[in-house]
Amino acid sequence: MNGRMSWISLFVASSIGVFSAAAAAQPAAPPAGYKIDENYTKTSPDGTTTVEQYLNKDTDDWKWQFWARRQGTFTLLDPEPAGYPADFIFTQDLKWIVRLQKTGSGELSLYLYRLAQDGYVPASNKPLGDLAWAYLKTRPDWRKVRKEPEYHISANLVRGIEENYRWLGADWPANRYILISLSGDADVKGRKPMQTSVVHGWSCRYDLQTGKFDVPALLSDHNAKAVVLLSPGVD
Repeated sequence: MNGRMSWISLFVASSIGVFSAAAAAQPAAPPAGYKIDENYTKTSPDGTTTVEQYLNKDTDDWKWQFWARRQGTFTLLDPEPAGYPADFIFTQDLKWIVRLQKTGSGELSLYLYRLAQDGYVPASNKPLGDLAWAYLKTRPDWRKVRKEPEYHISANLVRGIEENYRWLGADWPANRYILISLSGDADVKGRKPMQTSVVHGWSCRYDLQTGKFDVPALLSDHNAKAVVLLSPGVD
């Protein structure tokens, strides 16, 4: 396990909610000023679903919208525009889409969408990345963290969602789980003040059916080494 977890590759780039009110207010198409950038269009492996990314260059800070097109539906994935384009990963059954979103210099977050009757809608009331960080803070490992991360805060998707993480030796039901890896830096004061990684690749599992997080045994050894321990005399 130690050897395998040391070379985890990440795509760079809490309960499940039903947002019927948001769905009812769905716009029919991107507003004026937004133009599709086909370089960022992502199509599902079977070709039935595409995510189109639209950019508005009329504002001082360019804004992006993400729209999902499937079987006659065309839905805005998130009413809040983003500052950067994103990558999108589909589960094999196409019931879920994970958005890998750059949020700043060296920072990433995750968003989750589920397939509803009228197209894809947000699956949680907060970004999945925020929920994963909140879960870490409930775990014993959080008490070992040298200092809470302040810089380069990232929630990444561990590679392998398409094949249910078999490369890790997992034997989980298809289209049931996704693995998330968290990293972040902080300014650590001491004899030599420095900015350092205090969480580097701490990983957890998210259950798409229940909306709950856990840490399966195959991640335990890796997670034990994924936090920089609090040292005596260090603020």
